[in-house]
Amino acid sequence: MATALETTLLTAEEFLHLDDGGAYTELVRGRIVEMNRPYTAHGYFMIRIGFLFQQFIQEHDLGRVVGGDAGVVTERDPDTVRGPDVAFYSYERIPRGPLPEGYWPAAPELVVEIRSHDDRWKDILRKASEYLSAGVLTVAVADPATQRVHLFSADRETSVLNLDDELTFPDILPGFAVPVKKLFE
Repeated sequence: MATALETTLLTAEEFLHLDDGGAYTELVRGRIVEMNRPYTAHGYFMIRIGFLFQQFIQEHDLGRVVGGDAGVVTERDPDTVRGPDVAFYSYERIPRGPLPEGYWPAAPELVVEIRSHDDRWKDILRKASEYLSAGVLTVAVADPATQRVHLFSADRETSVLNLDDELTFPDILPGFAVPVKKLFE
């Protein structure tokens, strides 16, 4: 459950340089929102899924995978900064070379969120919508409790993958294919 902390609206740049005292926060429409720390299993699935993406992306030299809630600006004026669990940026969006400082200037092509024990679907849908509006092509929500993956895209109907299905992103990562059950091992 998220709790709003501030009354003065902040920009993404101010939020970036804020000392949050170790709290787990996001910036939502200019306000700091404190989040519950995810369970350890959440971190396991974040690393597991990020590793599967990283293997493929590195092998095919396609771009960069980031994780651990690296900030993505999804809205401006007032600003919103979300922290996806895993995100993929192609070299088209973030060119080779030194990494940009601060929040990266482009949205990732792909975002993966791991559903936590206390995440409400209305909040997940709001986040997915923000990511898509910011230029993310696909948002995948992996739900360890149901062992399903929900796929949201601006140009396709929402779909749900079960354990026997295969996770693919043909428009973003051609050739990438992982059985859904492998995500939750």
